[in-house]
Amino acid sequence: MSLISRLFTRRTPEKRLEHGLQLIEEEDFAGAFSEISAAAQTGLPEAQFRLGRMYLDGIGAPRDLVEGGRWLRRAAQAGWVEAQFLLATLYLVGLPEAVENDTFELADVAQNVTGTPNYPRAMHWAKLGAEQGSPDAQALYGYILSAGPESLRNQNEALVWYGKAAEANCPQGHLGLGLAGLHSAESDEELAKAIGHLKIAADANVGSALYLMGIAYERGSGVPYDLEAAVTSYGKAAELNVRSAQARYGLALIEGRGVERNISRGETWLRKAALQGDLEAAALLGDIYARGGDLAPNYLEAANWYRTAAEGGHAAAARAMGLLYITGAGVNRDEEEAAKWFRLAAQNGDSAGSADLGNLLLMGGGTTEDRMATRLLYEKAAHSGDLIAAFNFGVCLAEGVGVEADEEQAAQWMRKAAEGVVNAQYWYGKMLREGRGVPANPEEAREWIRKAASEGMVDAEHYYAQMLVKGEGGPVDHAEALVMFERAAQENHVPSMFAVGAMLGGGHDVPEDREKAFSWFLKAAEQGHPFAQIMVGRYLTRGLAGRTDMEEGVRWYRTAEAQGSNEAAFELSQLINELKQAAEAQQAAATQKPEGGKDMPSTAAQSVG
Repeated sequence: MSLISRLFTRRTPEKRLEHGLQLIEEEDFAGAFSEISAAAQTGLPEAQFRLGRMYLDGIGAPRDLVEGGRWLRRAAQAGWVEAQFLLATLYLVGLPEAVENDTFELADVAQNVTGTPNYPRAMHWAKLGAEQGSPDAQALYGYILSAGPESLRNQNEALVWYGKAAEANCPQGHLGLGLAGLHSAESDEELAKAIGHLKIAADANVGSALYLMGIAYERGSGVPYDLEAAVTSYGKAAELNVRSAQARYGLALIEGRGVERNISRGETWLRKAALQGDLEAAALLGDIYARGGDLAPNYLEAANWYRTAAEGGHAAAARAMGLLYITGAGVNRDEEEAAKWFRLAAQNGDSAGSADLGNLLLMGGGTTEDRMATRLLYEKAAHSGDLIAAFNFGVCLAEGVGVEADEEQAAQWMRKAAEGVVNAQYWYGKMLREGRGVPANPEEAREWIRKAASEGMVDAEHYYAQMLVKGEGGPVDHAEALVMFERAAQENHVPSMFAVGAMLGGGHDVPEDREKAFSWFLKAAEQGHPFAQIMVGRYLTRGLAGRTDMEEGVRWYRTAEAQGSNEAAFELSQLINELKQAAEAQQAAATQKPEGGKDMPSTAAQSVG
């Protein structure tokens, strides 16, 4: 062949493409771009596809999504199946509209993916690739048919295309069949079949399949329960950048579940998940830094992560932010900010945040606008049938929060909420007992408060016990009252601690036990209960529980007196007088020498006063 023929042959589009690909291997990217671009300009589909990839990857030319998309579109229109599949994939992540025209605009160079899927165009190109036999395009087409907009869905047809892709050993096809099987499985056999498809995809290192296998192992769903296998699957999926897997793997490392405990690595994986937008991971990081433990407490760091999660809509994290602003931990104390975060928690369905907001406003926190907005929020939700909101709206009406007080309306909403809200049962019972907004009815009041107490509400337990002691709304029952007081006391309810001591100290229809009574008085006293402090002083100075300690008893009297207790001051004054009188009498007796003896020693205790 002559030199001219050889040169002519080398310069055909196919040869220029071949030469360009060789130059890529030699890392001469500028030369490769020149050769492949020249071949693409002639309309060679493979060259167009390769040029599009070079623009997308920034090889031999600056990265340019729009120009890369245009060359892929040209190749796809010419029937190049790889271009059809890739173009469909790009449309699912959001290609700019400029890809669809050939007019060059300087602004196109800087465009990025829109983040908004274009399902119709993705479907068009995936279908063309699928019909040409591309397993990847078949799996992608199946995905659009099963998970795309409702108007494009066809589950039966999706299964057909997933099946074709799986028959060609495409892992994504097996993933599609597995996911579809999980949703439709009605028997253990069908579930096991779905898990089998997922395992094939997981063995091919498909991240989402690995994550789902982790879930299956952790729950023992379709496979035997195996926590170590679950964590191993989460770890592999985490390495493949599956956000949810990173969060679960991080939590497993922190807790030492299914893997050796490693706080530092666990925190690192949670961070990765949180930075990718996993709200639960961000909230967990907030919990870890707020609690401390293996990691030192860091409320500033906790606040940062809680804020990230809360701003994304995590209700519990929003409530946590409110609590930080109430206490001033990691942030400046600010009740208005606290109200803002509690309101956000309530709007996102967190009932505890709703209660916290109500409590804050009842204590005078927040602004007038806060109280108005909160009342409107509760009122709207209450009218839609939300019982918790009905309770909160009732509180607003009873206490005049964001609205003029209306106890009659408050009682009506409390009655509705009482059908399913323990706090409302307690409030409605108190309103019936006190005749607030409804005619006084101690019998019905006692029954509502009993219901709340039986659900473990501490305040209701104490209140119900008081009614039992006094025989309000029914017969006196000291034994049951003691049980209620003890239950509340064990939950650190200080008035109930005092009440248990009072009942066991005598004078009630329960066996007297002064040693146990003293122990409960002491617990209440240590929590600052002034009457309990008086009782501890009384028990110790008079030896009522078998032990006398005058100095310690006087100290407890003085502690109660410092809290403004006139009764403590009176008893202490009496005690000191009694001690002085006893000391003086003893001293007088000591001056009379017994026959044949010396003076008796004085044991006066004037120093006690």
